[in-house]
Amino acid sequence: MNVTESVDTAAESVTPLRQTWQRLMRSAGPHAAALRRSIAGLGLAAALQGLALACMAPLFVALLPEAGDMPSRVASSAADARWRQALPWLWALTALGLAAHVLRWRAQGFDYTGQMAEVGHRLRLRLGEQLRRMPLLQLQDKRTGEVNAVVLGNVDEHLNHALIVFNLLAQAVITPLAAGLALLAWDWRLGLAMLLVFPALAPLYRWRRRAYARGMRALAQANARCSGDVLEYTQGLPVLRAARSAGARAAHLQQSFARLEQLQAESQRKGSQPNVLIASVVEVGLLLVMAAGVSWAVQGSLNVAVLAAVAVMLARFAEPLSSFISFTSTLDLMETALERIETLLAVPPLPQLSPGQTPERFDIAFEGIDFAYASGGPKVLSGFSATLPAHSMTAFVGPSGGGKTTVTRLLMRHADAQAGSVRIGGVDVRHIAPETLNRLISVVFQDVYLFDDTVLANIRMARPEATDEEVRQAARAAQCLDFIERLPQGWHTRIGEAGGRLSGGERQRISIARALLKNAPIVVLDEPTAALDTESECAVQRAIETLVQERTVIVIAHRLSTIVGARQIIVIDQGRALEAGTHEELLQKNGRYAALWRAQQQAKQWRA
Repeated sequence: MNVTESVDTAAESVTPLRQTWQRLMRSAGPHAAALRRSIAGLGLAAALQGLALACMAPLFVALLPEAGDMPSRVASSAADARWRQALPWLWALTALGLAAHVLRWRAQGFDYTGQMAEVGHRLRLRLGEQLRRMPLLQLQDKRTGEVNAVVLGNVDEHLNHALIVFNLLAQAVITPLAAGLALLAWDWRLGLAMLLVFPALAPLYRWRRRAYARGMRALAQANARCSGDVLEYTQGLPVLRAARSAGARAAHLQQSFARLEQLQAESQRKGSQPNVLIASVVEVGLLLVMAAGVSWAVQGSLNVAVLAAVAVMLARFAEPLSSFISFTSTLDLMETALERIETLLAVPPLPQLSPGQTPERFDIAFEGIDFAYASGGPKVLSGFSATLPAHSMTAFVGPSGGGKTTVTRLLMRHADAQAGSVRIGGVDVRHIAPETLNRLISVVFQDVYLFDDTVLANIRMARPEATDEEVRQAARAAQCLDFIERLPQGWHTRIGEAGGRLSGGERQRISIARALLKNAPIVVLDEPTAALDTESECAVQRAIETLVQERTVIVIAHRLSTIVGARQIIVIDQGRALEAGTHEELLQKNGRYAALWRAQQQAKQWRA
């Protein structure tokens, strides 16, 4: 199940807040304890703020004269007495307010001191490590833009908002709750009336949470798709322009934007009326509390000073309580981000068998391989077996889709076969540590990917500890020096995204230089000259001749003339090794290879 599918399934249910909390703590890693302390500090600060507000009741009682008091010559002394009575409550209000402010400031230090940024950094490193551990065939099923949305956007969404959301929720719930409990000491009726407002929020919260959860998940999916579409559009813009499909003609991207706009508009439209209703319910509840207080004051059973203090508190609580349900929508945004992150982190790596082994020779054997890309799907390889001698060249030929590239992917362990084994020097690749296996194999792809970095860095990535002279020797052997020296900054020229500033032949030679510098004993060549002009092909062919010396080489070839000298040629079709032998042996068999050879020889005689 991929990320999008799992979120689609989860959209039908609401994740319990406890599970969201657990996910948040897991994502914080070693900083989880500090994050818990910060959130607890915000809750305690909100409680102290509520107690500070409750101090207004005795303060107002002390300062305001009773209704029947009349001005007199003793008014001055009475005022002094009221101030002396009020002073302790004024100090308490001030002390509690300052304590709440300091505690909140210290709690938010998790943000201010950079711990939250470090949590995000560590989480991105975990995601990066997971991308390296994931089976590559599973990773290829995910769009680059959507993975980017998880690694960058989702990390920021759930971390950057965490303390802000908890602070808002604490002030909306804990502060009035603490004030209501404290008010019970002065007038139990008003205190109880204030506390009764909270039960009304529970059904409203449960009612709106499900809708918010669905909306946030749908928006997250739409944003991820848009991210993937924008990246795809940007990378394919030269092709789109050539096909006159840029701008308004980019239908897929336009549909993605339209879908996002529709979801955003629906979210605002569907949420406006419920939000007004919720705010109205809260406001009416608070007005009923005030109306009850006025009634008791008129009847003489409630001190007007207490009523005045409650009026101030209700004015303070009205907006946070009315916005409480809206605040919780950010929890669903965080939950969606956490869910996507955990889904990616939960993809298991390929199993590593014990004991770990390292091959001492480099012959390759495929034994009874069955492989399908999807569980229960059609088999790409069925009973495939082949032996590739060490220090020799073996060519895989056959029609497109026959399974040639899949064989090399299983060798590099992008996935594991459902049946059979792949062995290097008699060692099952499942016993070889991934780092060791990567050191043993160099690959030169038909479609070379270079990074937006310097020429020097792109070659050196094969062996970061290599000296400049070793990089230069590899480039010379790969026929690269002539065009590198023509670049504006030579070795330090940035070659653009995917190596876009270089020609196809130049990119291929950089790739071969990278493979030479790596100096791996096994080399896989995936039709490296198929898309090159004659001059570039000759240069690349000379570079390949240097690369393959004294190595075990696998060549995937469509032009049979390029592999006539291979020690072994294997014809692969419909997932099976149909024929194997040298060029001459296969021609004498007059089988599939001979038919392919005759077809290509006849094609050379065609004239336009």
